[in-house]
Amino acid sequence: MNVMWSVMRGAGRLIYPNLPLLLCPVRSPAPLLTWPQSRRFASKQVKGQKKQNLKPKVDKQEVEIRQGMTAAALAAAMNRDFDHVLEALLNTSVDLDSLRPDSVLEEKWIKEVVTRSGMKFRWAKLSETRERPNRDVQRRPPADPSLLVSRPPVVTIMGHVDHGKTTLLDSLRKSQIVSTEAGGITQHIGAFLVQLPTGERITFLDTPGHAAFSSMRARGAHATDIVILVVAADDGVMNQTVESIQHARNAKVPIIVAVNKCDKPQADPQRVKQELLAHDVVCEEFGGDVQAIHVSALKDDNLLALAEATVVLAEVLELKADPNGPVEGLVIESRTDKGKGLVTTAIVQRGTLKRGCVLVAGRCWAKVRFLFDEHGRAVLEAGPSAAVQVVGWKELPSAGETVLEVESEQRAREVVEWRSHQEEQQKLLEEQSAIELKQQLHLEEYRREREGLSHLSWRQRKAALYRANKTRFSMRPSERTESQELSLPLIIKGDVDGSVETLLNILDGYDAQDQCQLDVVHFGIGDVSENDVNMAAMFGGSIYGFNVAASRSIQQLAAKKGVALRLHSVIYKLVDQLKEELSSKLPPRVSQNTVGEATVLATFDVSVGKKKVPVAGCRVQKGHLDRRLKFRLIRGRDTVWEGSVSTLKHHKDDVATAKAGMECGLLADGQVDFSAGDLIVCFEELEVPQVTSWDPGF
Repeated sequence: MNVMWSVMRGAGRLIYPNLPLLLCPVRSPAPLLTWPQSRRFASKQVKGQKKQNLKPKVDKQEVEIRQGMTAAALAAAMNRDFDHVLEALLNTSVDLDSLRPDSVLEEKWIKEVVTRSGMKFRWAKLSETRERPNRDVQRRPPADPSLLVSRPPVVTIMGHVDHGKTTLLDSLRKSQIVSTEAGGITQHIGAFLVQLPTGERITFLDTPGHAAFSSMRARGAHATDIVILVVAADDGVMNQTVESIQHARNAKVPIIVAVNKCDKPQADPQRVKQELLAHDVVCEEFGGDVQAIHVSALKDDNLLALAEATVVLAEVLELKADPNGPVEGLVIESRTDKGKGLVTTAIVQRGTLKRGCVLVAGRCWAKVRFLFDEHGRAVLEAGPSAAVQVVGWKELPSAGETVLEVESEQRAREVVEWRSHQEEQQKLLEEQSAIELKQQLHLEEYRREREGLSHLSWRQRKAALYRANKTRFSMRPSERTESQELSLPLIIKGDVDGSVETLLNILDGYDAQDQCQLDVVHFGIGDVSENDVNMAAMFGGSIYGFNVAASRSIQQLAAKKGVALRLHSVIYKLVDQLKEELSSKLPPRVSQNTVGEATVLATFDVSVGKKKVPVAGCRVQKGHLDRRLKFRLIRGRDTVWEGSVSTLKHHKDDVATAKAGMECGLLADGQVDFSAGDLIVCFEELEVPQVTSWDPGF
């Protein structure tokens, strides 16, 4: 047999000389029949069949490393803790006892830790933070005194509501503004140029006196040279009078006191001056430097003396400005006009404003198309102290913004882009601080939660946390939404920027968040639009408009979508309706009203079926007892029982009520232990509508 096999092996070598000897075993021919290696090499790949990878490719986590990394920084880059770095450096020459989280690792050990962790590393790219050049525009330095020319004074009329500020201005400029104002009160800031009979020109700013318009008064004080403080002789110094004094003092502006309504029988100008002393406003007759003029705006009494006092003070102040060079000014008010588009009322402080000038205010810019005076007449230019309406804004700037002229539209875009970038960076910093604070609070809460469970094993800890959070995690998202606090989403629309600012300032003082959340989801200038209605419907909120309108189609759309439109022209009526809507959101409060009281004289048991139940024999002392209402059993000062009564009897008759002086038997629902001398109170529960605790202050 061995000889035969040797012959066959020799023949095989002649035919296949390249085959290795291992393919021809000496003892057994079995490997020729089962030859896994040759089968693998000889297997033919069918077209379209994917080649199988015996070892699946594993995507390793990539770690960004750099020179001089600390152990803590390396652990953070690997998304591991510091202990993981220590474990990876075991059995190396690194002294682990002296290794701290802030220890700097050598390059080879950084790579070693990453490699041992089954990750791959890549070097961090050196990126230089390129600073953007400052492209902002600034005010010009003070001009050469030789180039300055005299300018009219800018005078702001301030004071308490209904003290006659607008009537005084009407008398000075021979107009009837007050008759056109809603509610008879000023609710906007207005700018007017008045020419006196003597030829002098004064620019007047009329500010609202209502408590809601504090920001408008502050803006008027900072844009003015002189403040005329109007105080009613029959009313005296009031809240907004004191606030106006404070605004003038903060702006470092001199004051002239106009004691108005001196024609009234109950007028007392001397009392007004004495009350002003308490607020450091000392009139000339008391040895101070504040002029006090007695006037009657309604009868035009002594108005010329007030105008002369204003001119004299302006001469003392030596008000001058440079009429040449780029324009500088201040936005007094902003609004959207149907015919003109975006319009701002501005006071020119320096330079001469002309058509075609390119202006920047805040993050908005304009190429001036038209200039109008307070009467709506087109003007070609406006010099220092002039108040004009500017048309041509691409976006509406906020009231109070500084207006600066630039050389071209390209330069204006650069300034706006730079300011927008700066605002975004500031917002990012604030958001980052808020996120870090929230993370810190979350971490502290997490640690507090774990402190009480530190002695447990991880299985016991997991079970305890599951039991604690079982209710929260088992709740459906819809149920979570329903269980949230009450809220009222609002959309605010106003006719001018100052009105919207005032409403937002009022809402900022909302302090009843524990009762009902108040969320302003959108605010803007102009009439109510379809987008406003759709947004209110989406959030389930209401639209509040101040001095704006809504077309018939918008009203129909709002009614169809169930959106409440609250349009007002008087500020305090709008706030009153908002308080009513907030109150309607609150659940009714349950109050208890005592109907009657009875004293337990004796107790006895009666048989009801096979059971004996205690019955209280009572005498009604006050009011009456009604079986349909609720009862309370009081023993001493403690309430022993509260519930309903199943049976009320007078002698042997079932009765519904027992009046004062009557004796009755009372059987309670449930097991109640009555004692002689106990007091039984009958009361009814009434639902009383809640009223919001928010007080806007007016």
